[in-house]
Amino acid sequence: MRNLHGLVSFTEVAAAGSFTGAAAKLNLTPAAVSKNVARLEAQLGVRLFNRSTRQVRLTEEGERLRERTATALRALDEAVSEASQARGDAVGRVRISVGVSFGRQYMVPLLPAITAANRELQIEMSLDNRPVDMLAEGFDIVIRGGVIEESSLVARRIARLPLVLVASPGYLHARGVPAAPSDLAGHELLGVRPSGGSEIPWRFRRPGGGGGFQIPLKARLWLSDPEALLGPALEDAGIAQVGLHHAMPHLRAGRLKVVLNGQHDASDREIVLHYPHRLYLAPRVRVTVDALLAGLAGNRDLHARPDALPPSFSA
Repeated sequence: MRNLHGLVSFTEVAAAGSFTGAAAKLNLTPAAVSKNVARLEAQLGVRLFNRSTRQVRLTEEGERLRERTATALRALDEAVSEASQARGDAVGRVRISVGVSFGRQYMVPLLPAITAANRELQIEMSLDNRPVDMLAEGFDIVIRGGVIEESSLVARRIARLPLVLVASPGYLHARGVPAAPSDLAGHELLGVRPSGGSEIPWRFRRPGGGGGFQIPLKARLWLSDPEALLGPALEDAGIAQVGLHHAMPHLRAGRLKVVLNGQHDASDREIVLHYPHRLYLAPRVRVTVDALLAGLAGNRDLHARPDALPPSFSA
């Protein structure tokens, strides 16, 4: 393979978005990485990056090369990892992509025990809410909401993530407890509108199982992150729809109460762990997947269900 150092440097710069970030991953200086990429550009006779003092962006030619090299270099990395299969050792780096709030609350606490038990294992976790191209960006494990329908990936469900409506005792004392969805018209509602997307509706069940419906959300406060709504809700600002797993510590402490439980539709959201579907999964990935799934399975808050909450959790 011609100019392997250049291809590796190019791929890491494309993934990191900077020569400095790539240098840190490759344990090289930024100048060395820049030189490797410059040699590759000279060899190919094309410019791969548009550089400025503030950012590095792929050219059209660079984007096409990235799509091919990321897969090829990943296969080479897997070949090296699988060479240690006979020993069964978890050796090398595992790259994980996970959403910010879920990663911070549930994933990060599990990592020290995994690395302590596997002394030659390195874990690199990217906390980011953006969609990722798992194979092109070189991630070994991706954790996101929902199930990605792609035959080349294995999907392992971590947990269902029901939604609940919550408000603080102080707010409910001042404004009253809604007894039906129609009562929400007289309340302060806290809504979620993702960046670049439409608002997330509130859905309800019809009495007697006659299907569901949603209400128009006339909120005065909108945030892009559902977990962030806990802050205003705790400050008596209104009623918010949040994930039960995020609300559980506050429900247990009495700082929040669930409203319209049983009438509100908890939805069928779930959190899923994905990894490449291969006959011989590298030990470093298998060990990490197994440890993460075991640790997450033992978290009570993550597996709580609205219909099993103690009566004291509801208003």
